Amino acid sequence: MIGFTKLLGGTATISQALKNEGKNAPHLLQFSTDNNPILVWNMTNRCNLKCRHCYLSAEDRDYSQEMTTDEAKSVIDDLTNMEVPILIFSGGEPLVREDIYELGKYASGKGLRVVMSTNGTLITEEVAGKLKESGFLYVGVSLDGLQETHDNFRGIKGSFEGALKGIRNSLKAGIKTGIRFTASRINYRDLPDVLELVVRENITRFCLYHLVYSGRGKELVASDLSNEQRREMISFLLEKTLDYCRRKIDLEILTVDNNVDGVFIYRYLKENMPERAEEVRKLLEMQGGCSAGRKICNLSPKGDIFLCQFWRHESVGNVREQALSKIWKEAPSPLLQKVRNKLDYIRGKCGECQYKKLCAGCRIRAEVVNDDVWGEDPACYLTEEEISKS
Repeated sequence: MIGFTKLLGGTATISQALKNEGKNAPHLLQFSTDNNPILVWNMTNRCNLKCRHCYLSAEDRDYSQEMTTDEAKSVIDDLTNMEVPILIFSGGEPLVREDIYELGKYASGKGLRVVMSTNGTLITEEVAGKLKESGFLYVGVSLDGLQETHDNFRGIKGSFEGALKGIRNSLKAGIKTGIRFTASRINYRDLPDVLELVVRENITRFCLYHLVYSGRGKELVASDLSNEQRREMISFLLEKTLDYCRRKIDLEILTVDNNVDGVFIYRYLKENMPERAEEVRKLLEMQGGCSAGRKICNLSPKGDIFLCQFWRHESVGNVREQALSKIWKEAPSPLLQKVRNKLDYIRGKCGECQYKKLCAGCRIRAEVVNDDVWGEDPACYLTEEEISKS
């Protein structure tokens, strides 16, 4: 996760990050060196939509062997002991679980920061009220373009209007609500209009996700942005972030799943605001590039533990057999050990890059495209000249 607003607007500093080290301050978590992970928990595989890029390949049908309410509460107890900084209930669509409010209330009652990742279409006024009462502090809603584009992406006509109503209901209930936008060639031209909508609706958080080739997302490799388009998009987002900061618009901009965005910001600052550049570089070093297996962890509906929500081809354990806290602390999995020492293994452009400590690339994209989990990330848009130390 790259905090454009924090890095470009100067709202994150080394002194703040060091002062809050170990305190799990939510606004500075990305710059913490603490490896207590944010947990993305896929509560169910079931979903009322059929999104083209879904990393779970979720469908609207029953799935067997998903964790029971009691099993989920036992996991929450363990997460509390781990002092997990944020618990994200995701799916599928988490709102199709009848016990979601009970689990949210149980987790928030334990002192966990509980948030939800949803398609938004099921958030009626009543549902929003229940989410608020259950202790959900934030709701992130997927919106991948304006009406035609979004409905096409989500596979169901009317999903755009449903998501927008859900966002409004969530905001009305007093829950901080943001938008997630997964970029591809199908929708990236909608980005300016989506940002206008965000500002118009007084939404205060916008996360742009780079496409990761997992689940049905593997079918979209050819529809991913070219690196020229990706660079154009990130340049646009950088300029919009600076514009929002100058105009004092209350909107936090972030990007997810491509840490080279942080390098791009650093290089921009080095050329245009050199007084900020070195501090930003140090913050990015503290962040340490891709968070998979360190600052982020994923739990499947059946209890399988993955390094992140997209890295689903190899589990490092199952909470029905052993506590997550034990697996995370003792790291018995060779894969988990390697990921935590990834700089010793990455190859190609990623291995040769002068900024590898700040990024290290996405291992999932590398494996799908290059058949090499430690190979170079095909979504790096820096030139050979830019990554060279000379």
